[in-house]
Amino acid sequence: MASYNRVVLVGNLCADVELRDVGDTCVTDLRLAVNDRVKRDGEWVEEATYVDVVFWGRTAEIAEQYLSKGSPCMVEGRLKQDTWEDKETGANRSKHKIVGDRLILLGGGNNAAGGGSSSRSASPSTEAVPF
Repeated sequence: MASYNRVVLVGNLCADVELRDVGDTCVTDLRLAVNDRVKRDGEWVEEATYVDVVFWGRTAEIAEQYLSKGSPCMVEGRLKQDTWEDKETGANRSKHKIVGDRLILLGGGNNAAGGGSSSRSASPSTEAVPF
């Protein structure tokens, strides 16, 4: 039976990125808020879905260097289910997350939230045009 496990999400970071060293590589776990508009009782409302994403190696370093809380980004990766036994209750637990292998930084400029515009002015220059 054939299968295809690929996820592409665009959203905003819920918190600043924290990088951890694991042996000879690094890892970061982050949470992405993905918004959707749904119609409820005749009104359009925003609904957020929160998705956990893990990046390894150089991609984790780039995320830590360039992203912060509120930064818009696109994540591409595969869906993975973690399972464990709850130590307090003994119940089996599970959680889905994205193991990211591609990160695209969205929004431009040097704004800490990542959504700023470039420093180029939109107003016309008062300098003489050379032609």
